[in-house]
Amino acid sequence: MLNIALFGPPGAGKGTQSEFLVDQYNLCYISTGDLLRKELKAESKLGKEARDIIASGGLVSDEIIVQILEKTIAEHPHANGFLFDGFPRTRIQAYILEGLMTKLNTSLDCLVNLEVPEAESVRRLLERAKTSGRSDDNESVIRNRLKEYDEKTLPVLDFYQKKGLRMDVDGTQTVEEVREDVSRIAREQYNKRPVSLVVFGYPGSGRGSQAKALAEEFGLEFMATGRMLDEEIAAGTPVGKQVQSLYENGQLVPDEIVIPLIERRLENAKNVRGFIFKGFPRTLVQSYILDGLLKKYGCSASMVIEIEVPVLELMERLDRRSRTDACMPYDNGTEKIVRRLREHEIKTVPVIQKYGELHGVTKIDGTGSFEEVYVRCAAEVRTLFQVGERS
Repeated sequence: MLNIALFGPPGAGKGTQSEFLVDQYNLCYISTGDLLRKELKAESKLGKEARDIIASGGLVSDEIIVQILEKTIAEHPHANGFLFDGFPRTRIQAYILEGLMTKLNTSLDCLVNLEVPEAESVRRLLERAKTSGRSDDNESVIRNRLKEYDEKTLPVLDFYQKKGLRMDVDGTQTVEEVREDVSRIAREQYNKRPVSLVVFGYPGSGRGSQAKALAEEFGLEFMATGRMLDEEIAAGTPVGKQVQSLYENGQLVPDEIVIPLIERRLENAKNVRGFIFKGFPRTLVQSYILDGLLKKYGCSASMVIEIEVPVLELMERLDRRSRTDACMPYDNGTEKIVRRLREHEIKTVPVIQKYGELHGVTKIDGTGSFEEVYVRCAAEVRTLFQVGERS
């Protein structure tokens, strides 16, 4: 997810650059002025409240603005991020935006400030006035608008300057040169955020081998809880001995043991582009734990993949595997296989449905050879990196 606030005085060219960024990164464009006009035209409850305030000569309150923003954000659950055009306009609104981003388990990546001197802004706006037909496009009104911008917006720029999020761009350059600078900043911010993938699939779907291969190609840390537990056992650690005892008694390994192992791997991961999770989360509880862990490390689930294979084929694959060195504990016998498939359906399918409602789930046809399935998986994952690299 990429979240950018685009700033600049009237006439700076924010609209032109906004169109480019929205298209390039599949962002949801948010202009409070446009959203407010939309609510007024639709005569919604918020629109009627705003109309009454405007009719009485007042300014639309932040209370109404934040409700419109929340409504818009909720209507775009699959956006790759948000582009805020001219918002926040005050320090209070800057805090409001931080709250909204926190609610989304994300944050503002940067504020891009298009710097244009007052004289140039006036010249551009007067030039635009020749064709706009707007009665307020005269020099007196224009200078008042610029004065208001300076008074209200400079404190906002200072707010983000102190956070290290302000990026200045020379707005007097050509449109193409400004676009190149803005694109560079957006690309750098986009690529800073680690990619996090979650791979789902019934036992026998090939999710483990596919996830491991994806990790190797894309430079991701392979996060397989079963593998982590086996490593603890092999190393003879206190945790490993505890896990071994649980295995021998046929008990499940509790989250209290698994979560610290995952967190340790997240902390120690170096020079990776992100993480790919296999075998976790298995339950709704674990899905919320993972959301919290990823948020702690500045990211969220970038893509959720489900590898789909027909049930009969799953059973055939598991039965074949039971006669090889790759045999898993639940491969021995039809009863065990069916029990494991049913457990996935009861516990893990609701997790996939949750991600589907929140972010969308990428379905992959898991039939065919390993290579055929991998081509499908890799093509989807590749889009996560290509979005920041298009010219």
